[in-house]
Amino acid sequence: MNFFDNAGVMAIGTRLRMLSEKLTEDASRIYEMYEVALKPKWFPVFYVLSQNGQKSITTIANEIGHSHPSVSKIVREMVKEGILSEKKDSKDGRKNNIVLTARGKNIANQILEQYHDVEHAVQAMLDQSRHNMWQAIEEFEFLLEQKSMLKRVTEEKKQREALKVQIVNYEPKYHPFFKSINEDWINTHFVMEEADRRSLENPKEYILDKGGDILVALYDGEPAGVCALIKMNDPEYDYELAKMAVSSKAKGKGIGWLLGKAVENQARAMGARKIYLESNTILKPAINLYHKLGFKKVIGHTTPYKRCNIQMELEL
Repeated sequence: MNFFDNAGVMAIGTRLRMLSEKLTEDASRIYEMYEVALKPKWFPVFYVLSQNGQKSITTIANEIGHSHPSVSKIVREMVKEGILSEKKDSKDGRKNNIVLTARGKNIANQILEQYHDVEHAVQAMLDQSRHNMWQAIEEFEFLLEQKSMLKRVTEEKKQREALKVQIVNYEPKYHPFFKSINEDWINTHFVMEEADRRSLENPKEYILDKGGDILVALYDGEPAGVCALIKMNDPEYDYELAKMAVSSKAKGKGIGWLLGKAVENQARAMGARKIYLESNTILKPAINLYHKLGFKKVIGHTTPYKRCNIQMELEL
């Protein structure tokens, strides 16, 4: 049974690591064959110094794409072997530069034949390959720079979990959830106010009967989030987006975004031109979501809430 045949492309990290280990093992033997006193992991540091003279550890780390601690450890090992040394920077006495010692320079001359043979051996293998791995690695690295593997998997996770989300209209059976989830987040960050109590105790009277609406997000059939559209008596705004909350158990599944888009579409279907909302900047995930939905900051509107320190609007 072949592990990679079964695991497929999701084992790419394991496969690249095994390939790296195989090449590193051969590299150690190649250094021995040419009697070059280097270890494979030292090569990037040694090469940049042999080509460009003295450099700080930070500069080396940036050039070879390693972390500062990793380069520091390698430099210490090579200093101990007499290949590198540290010297004060001529322009900044507070900074140390790393340089090749006399022994390091001898190795730099000695290794040239090894460079020639290794380069030709690798190029010959690339020429024999159907796909040029060097170019493929460059392309793969570029794609990861644009968007990390973590980000890509996170997006796939959200897309898969979004298929389990259903946005439905409010029914009386959802009232306990609507009330409790909003009370939880308000009491966690602020203090319940009279306007909260009225709308949460009797959403039918204070929201639905006045021309508003409430949407409920179900995840796997269970309530996971809510959001209300409250009809406004305002010449500029038609509805207020309010009482948006997502269960802590359902965080990270894109439910806030799906609720926001559903409320936006509902407001548009109800003839709204602008949606208004009030929030507080300590609720950073919520503020980021509102910006993502297209809301923009506005000022100058009266509010019944002491906790409000930011007001936003969305033109439909």
